[in-house]
Amino acid sequence: MQRAETLTIEQIERFLAASEEVRLQALDREEIYSWVEGTLRAQQYEKQTKAVRGLLLRYLVKMTGLSCAQMDRLVRRFREHGQVKESGYRRHRFSQRYTRADIELLATVDEAHETLSGPATRRILEREYHEFGQADYERLASLSVAHLYNLRKHRRYRERRVSYVKTRPAPVAIGERRRPDPQGQPGYLRVDTVHQGDLDGAKGVYHINAVDEVTQWQVMGCTAQIGEAWLLPVLEAILEQFPFRIRGFHSDNGSEFVNHTVARLLT
Repeated sequence: MQRAETLTIEQIERFLAASEEVRLQALDREEIYSWVEGTLRAQQYEKQTKAVRGLLLRYLVKMTGLSCAQMDRLVRRFREHGQVKESGYRRHRFSQRYTRADIELLATVDEAHETLSGPATRRILEREYHEFGQADYERLASLSVAHLYNLRKHRRYRERRVSYVKTRPAPVAIGERRRPDPQGQPGYLRVDTVHQGDLDGAKGVYHINAVDEVTQWQVMGCTAQIGEAWLLPVLEAILEQFPFRIRGFHSDNGSEFVNHTVARLLT
């Protein structure tokens, strides 16, 4: 703000008509309030006529960008207190009825009963005070169901009672685990992998053994590794050597068989 508050009444009139000679450069609300107060004091607002006061109000509104209602409040504050200051806002806070001990007691009750519904928990609190004479439950005995849920969201409640839920494994729809049920028909294979073992530091081979549940027809293959590139050709060759249709493929939980690549082969 460049000497804007020291203009004469005539200069203010010309400014309002032209709006080109003076510009307001305010950084924040505190600076605006300070400038409004300085302008009102420099122009001796209280001693001016009604017409001049209206002119000054128009000038203040145009310079600050505030609304007429906002400027009226600032001017009224200046006339009553002799200054324009930002009024500190204090949020109304209701008195706290339930203490920290009450919240901790509610958390203890929920922990003991594994967090029942609101009405059921409220009934427990009532009985603790009225039937069993527990003085600690006096305030909680009159707790409403709605406010009970509010207290459960309280920071102290969450600090007092922390519950952990184990991560549940996500099911992977690759196959169905069940024992063979051939009902006398061939084609239900039991498949297993056995590592031959190492010898003198040399890695042994893997034996893939497939046995039909009914006929006991058995085919065995070997592979140096059980990775996808090594296993799939051997497994495909094993399946082709069975003289009947393959209806079931039953293996253990080894990842070499329980995967989408083997599932596509079997399909």
